[in-house]
Amino acid sequence: MAGVAFVVFVSLLGLSAVRAEDPYLFFTWNVTYGTISPLGVPQQAILINGQFPGPNINSTTNNNVVVNVFNNLDEPFLLTWNGIQQRKNSWQDGMPGTNCPIPPGTNYTYHFQVKDQIGSFFYFPSIGMHRAAGGFGGLRINSRLLIPVPFDDPADDYTVLIGDWYTKSHKALAGILDAGRSIGNPAGILMNGSPGKNAAGKDDAPLFAMESGKTYRYRICNVGLKLSLNFRIQNHLMKLVEMDGSHTVQNDYESLDVHVGQCFSVLVTANQEPKDYYMVASTRFTKYMLTATGIVRYAGSNVPPSTELPAGPVGWAWSLNQWRSLRWNLTASAARPNPQGSYHYGGINITRTIKLASSVGLVDGKRRFALNGVSHVETQTPLKLAEYYGIADKVFKYDSISDEPPAASAAITAAPNVLNATFRDYIEIILENPERSIQSYHLDGYSFFAVGMGHGTWTPASRKTYNLLDAVSRHTIQVYPRSWSAIMLTFDNAGMWSLRSELWERHYLGQQLYISVLSPARSLRDEYSIPDNTLLCGDVTTLPKPPPYV
Repeated sequence: MAGVAFVVFVSLLGLSAVRAEDPYLFFTWNVTYGTISPLGVPQQAILINGQFPGPNINSTTNNNVVVNVFNNLDEPFLLTWNGIQQRKNSWQDGMPGTNCPIPPGTNYTYHFQVKDQIGSFFYFPSIGMHRAAGGFGGLRINSRLLIPVPFDDPADDYTVLIGDWYTKSHKALAGILDAGRSIGNPAGILMNGSPGKNAAGKDDAPLFAMESGKTYRYRICNVGLKLSLNFRIQNHLMKLVEMDGSHTVQNDYESLDVHVGQCFSVLVTANQEPKDYYMVASTRFTKYMLTATGIVRYAGSNVPPSTELPAGPVGWAWSLNQWRSLRWNLTASAARPNPQGSYHYGGINITRTIKLASSVGLVDGKRRFALNGVSHVETQTPLKLAEYYGIADKVFKYDSISDEPPAASAAITAAPNVLNATFRDYIEIILENPERSIQSYHLDGYSFFAVGMGHGTWTPASRKTYNLLDAVSRHTIQVYPRSWSAIMLTFDNAGMWSLRSELWERHYLGQQLYISVLSPARSLRDEYSIPDNTLLCGDVTTLPKPPPYV
């Protein structure tokens, strides 16, 4: 009898474990070409389930997201999930350094967990210049019901994808870059796939609706290729509540600079005269002005918006001062029921400082961009697979750059660019921009603390200006012209992670690197084993699979 009771007890434990598993979200996406004309010029775009932009993913903290992607293009394809940390799971990151591309006419199923995250993110195609053709969409992670959120539930939740747009095809743009030339200036700005007006100058149908007296959440992401944009809503203040996955101190803004790859989440209260109002996205730091609009309609309105668009800000100083106003909400819970500020990042000793300086120059007579003198070259065998299968030395060399930039006059070398980071080291990274245009960098697999910015060249004395209390934890940071930005983080997520320019012309021409974070223990505690459905390519295709982690 006791034995029967034991079996029943074990069975109940098993049933409890099954019930405790986090929910699954399943998606089937068909990736195809289609013809669109957002700027009045018919062009080939990448559609997901016939949509441009692609469908939104609406998830909740710790959900398992399963996306079965059918590649119906005539070329290989990959998706990456901008800002999703892929804890212990760089196998799902979807960058060319971690994953083999999905061949034409086949499918691949991504399976990842949005582990211990909340906030506003997006996905996009990561191969070549596919990002210039579409294939992007919003990805939100809602807080679990038991975790308090530092604001009341909004009446609705809207995603606004803004970005610059070219009318040339992605293949034509890649050809221009391959020939050593610049792709030049974009043709326009899009907001959720449209400039806001048709060829005759007539406004599109309203994008969003609001009822008087209610408050709405807008998630604004810059999914473009090149330009920082300013976003504003006619006659309405925006209360910033979240950015790049962190709750912020809730300041009100008339407009927000959103740099490439960044997402902001704001609350907007419908407290104006019931009519239509323009949302505006316009270029920043350019000699020319490009603008997109979208209409927000108050319920019952038949009054068109005022034709006088709110003016955007001018100058770099305004933007830098706005960045300085952004603060982490130390008392708000994040994905777990404890204050965001319970992690005292400012009191941790730095074990390594890496200074990364951008540069541009010629390699074999063609234009290339570099970090510390190395312009990254993609490999036929993804770096992560080469490392996992034990053939890294055949594919790339670790630490092809040093932790200090070379002399400004040093020649650029084209090669795979891989840095080695010691597992769980606390590292300071300085991003230096000696050029005259703004830059934006993103790190996969992590959030980092954006602790400082300044003009000129960084020195150790610059640390005196750091915010070591409430800098926002985020994944993408801008670097202003002839300036530097400093970030800090603990490399506690084993895997191979992309650190890249989000300006895709620069990325395509080599301004990126990968950071290898290896756990000394081949353990499931630190990293998942390679998934059974992993696509193999290059030099690992015929090799026996290494033993799984235990």
